[in-house]
Amino acid sequence: MTQFIAKSTPAAPEPALRKKASRPTSWLGLLGATVCFLWLMVALFGPWLAPHPIGEVVSDNMFENMSAVYPFGTDYLGRDMLSRVLVGAKFTVGLALISAVLASGIGTLCALLSVVAPKWLDEIISRLMDAFISIPSKMLALIMVSAFGSSEVLLICTAVLSYTPGAFRIARSLAVNIEALEYVQVARTRGEGRVYIACREILPNMLNPVLTDLGLRFGFIVLLLSGMSFLGLGVQPPDADLGSLVRENIGGLSQGAPAIVIPA
Repeated sequence: MTQFIAKSTPAAPEPALRKKASRPTSWLGLLGATVCFLWLMVALFGPWLAPHPIGEVVSDNMFENMSAVYPFGTDYLGRDMLSRVLVGAKFTVGLALISAVLASGIGTLCALLSVVAPKWLDEIISRLMDAFISIPSKMLALIMVSAFGSSEVLLICTAVLSYTPGAFRIARSLAVNIEALEYVQVARTRGEGRVYIACREILPNMLNPVLTDLGLRFGFIVLLLSGMSFLGLGVQPPDADLGSLVRENIGGLSQGAPAIVIPA
């Protein structure tokens, strides 16, 4: 009887392979990524695509309108605006991208350190970030430029100091929430070290929000650097970025000249 029951009992089915859930395509995300990619291409290859040298006077007409010869018109000296915008984008996009990557990277690293480190180190890092985030970015930039002068390295350092605390707070809040989840506690119970938990358990699960925040910080840094250049404290002549192009062509504002509308 026992043998009959054993034979009639069906075998347990093999566990099915776990299938990866397909994520729906975000068209807004693709659009944003496409726009960022195009600007990055302009920053990389713009200087080689410029039809004229950035400082060459090509026309006797100031603030000339768009035409087949000068698609973006001319500036207040008769220089080709298409060439100046292509070269200026290299500085605006390049400096902003480097600053955003550094700010998000340093902020995320400090956030991971503060979550897995002892409580006293977390307090020191958090209070230091609170001190920097309380200083307005424009005021910090003015202080830095007044103290050390204007240079590309200084502009990057200023942007990094201004936006690292915000990136730290976002990353820390994500890391604290993830650190309390069960799989992190299981890894800690297994005896995994702090570095392993931070790099293998916490960081991969907070990467998508951090990258989203990186895109936002890139836009904020573009505004900061352009504002500094508009005040004459950013990229200095003979180089030019989009903010300085707006400043130097401000005289064409009443005419609606392309030289001021397009860089803005």
